[in-house]
Amino acid sequence: MSDTVSKHKEFLFPAVAMYYKEPLALVRGEGMYVWDEAGDKYLDCFGGVLTVSVGHANPAVVNAEVEQIKRMQHTSTLYANHNHADLAEKMAEITPGRLKKSFFTSTGTEADDMAIFSAKLHTQRHEIVVLRHSYSGRSATALSAVGHAPWRPLPAQVAGMVHAHAPYCYRCPFNLKFPGCGLKCAEDIKELIDTTTTGQIAAFMAEPILGVGGFIVPPPGYFERAVEIARAHGGLFIADEVQTGFGRTGDKWFGIEHWDVEPDIITSAKGMGNGAPIAVTIATPEVADSWRGLTFSTFGGNPVSTAASLAVIKEIEDKNLRQNAKTTGDYFRTKLEELKDKHAVIGDVRGMGLMQGVELVKDRETKEPSPQAVAQVFEETKKQRVLIGKGGLYGNVLRLGPPLIADKGNIDELIAALDVAFASVKL
Repeated sequence: MSDTVSKHKEFLFPAVAMYYKEPLALVRGEGMYVWDEAGDKYLDCFGGVLTVSVGHANPAVVNAEVEQIKRMQHTSTLYANHNHADLAEKMAEITPGRLKKSFFTSTGTEADDMAIFSAKLHTQRHEIVVLRHSYSGRSATALSAVGHAPWRPLPAQVAGMVHAHAPYCYRCPFNLKFPGCGLKCAEDIKELIDTTTTGQIAAFMAEPILGVGGFIVPPPGYFERAVEIARAHGGLFIADEVQTGFGRTGDKWFGIEHWDVEPDIITSAKGMGNGAPIAVTIATPEVADSWRGLTFSTFGGNPVSTAASLAVIKEIEDKNLRQNAKTTGDYFRTKLEELKDKHAVIGDVRGMGLMQGVELVKDRETKEPSPQAVAQVFEETKKQRVLIGKGGLYGNVLRLGPPLIADKGNIDELIAALDVAFASVKL
């Protein structure tokens, strides 16, 4: 065990878990690759949980951060700085619909909290519809919204969160099949509101693709109907784009743009800073203007983090990385489907762009989850010098989210490692 890993185990909370039987201590990254303390090189296909969007140590982003640090490292939101203002202007340009006014923070947790508070203030109501299998962060509010028992160390600390069925087609809670299901998971939101709330809600909050839940992709038409029901009961629509934002799903800036709906609020984080701590809550003017009291974020709008985000957006634009996520993502999906045809342990493949999930099962007929297979695949892909992620309520989903700069050669390297790993699985 390395000295770094030993100190991690001794001095950090045990809840700060690490991957692998023998955890890695990473020391350097460049583009699609990272290196550990022993000098071994790995293809990074999880990107720090979909955070490294334009590549490790991206020169344009690093230069923007360094140049800003040389001038000024911190101001707080009590003073204006041009990066803060320029990023807010850019967010209004790239987000869909009438979204215009931003509030910057450091984490996705804070962004989701801000969205929930804003919805409550605007509607003067307090109940929020969220999804089972969802993940919103680590605050009391966010943990009350989380739809996974493993991520909830305490019962809900904030009242008013009600959990709708997830649009999880592979494991449909109604034992139906799309499209003959009539979008029952969306229709059920009406009964949920009618029976478990006051009948008038503050908001419906959902990830366009449920990230920690295992990259669950709602079927076509789901969001159109779900949002229609929420708005009929007085609710706003919050799109939680902490993982799906900034080109990740391919072609679009934000995942929700794949559906014909306009959010009242979008939250995002992770990929918008390429590793710099930054998050955003952007809302329509009328929602933002409902926050009439004072509020403050010490690190929100930090000039260094906002410089990084502006550089990330420019890289995505200049290098057409949204289209690359679509083109390379389509190739990736084709290769994953080929693996599914070859390996019976794969029950489902799903995702959009460079956000692809592979659900592993003991038996395709029963769909019994196989977290044991995930554990085996993890150790084998590590041997193959490829890093991947995992998730899902049952711990049986591989989460694959390489940086948006990935090319077909990188995908072939990943697929080859997965092929060896799946072949090695012993159920």
